[in-house]
Order: sequence, then structure tokens, then C-alpha cells
Amino acid sequence: QVQLVESGGGSVQAGESLRVSCTASEPFMYRDCLGWFRQAPGKEREGVAAIRSGDSMTVYDTSVKGRFTISRDQTARTVFLQMDSLTTNDTAMYYCATRRGLYACSLSQIDYNRWGQGTQVTVSS
Repeated sequence: QVQLVESGGGSVQAGESLRVSCTASEPFMYRDCLGWFRQAPGKEREGVAAIRSGDSMTVYDTSVKGRFTISRDQTARTVFLQMDSLTTNDTAMYYCATRRGLYACSLSQIDYNRWGQGTQVTVSS
């Protein structure tokens, strides 16, 4: 069973940038969807961005579109989330997740069956 390990979280000021990473224990396949999700205290987990491994097709939540960029490195078995212009509303635990064989990558957590442990991102004003 694939294991996912997130890294790169931390504390930053509003307006700053941060990049989180997620490394998988096995190579990505063409039809793998690689997603980033986040959960703030007292809120539901929500999808942030997803990318299809084979063709890099991406999807973003409207709250982060234009500020966050998802990418993947096949060789390193790593998916990245570059977060720019961070606001306090971006404070959350960030999780990566994968699912093999989806027709189209979604931001719905029920579509993903492999999850990392999460990395905390805290943005202060």
C-alpha cells in the first residue's frame, strides 16, 4: 500500500509564500490523481488542488485559484503545492491524497483512498 509523507509546512506572515511537498513510496502511474486537501479547526476537510499524473491536468478550488500552484515530479515521486499570497484563511492542516484510475481528478475527498498524515500551515496577520 502506497505511503504518502508530507513536508514543508510552517508559520508565515500574510502575503508570504510557502511550498509543501508530498512524497510517495511508489511511482506515480499515468491515471493517478494527486490531490491536496486542507482542514481548518472546526471546519470540514476541503479540496484545494489536484493534478493528474500523466498529463498534468489540474483543477483548483476557487478560493486558491491564481495563488496556489500544484505540480508533480515523476522521478522524485513527489507532488508539490506552491502557495503564494497567503492569507489567514489559508491556515489549516494540509493533506495530500492519491487515487488510481479516476476518469477525471476531482476535489472531493471521497474520491481519494490514500492519505498522508498532514502538515500544518499557519498564516498570521
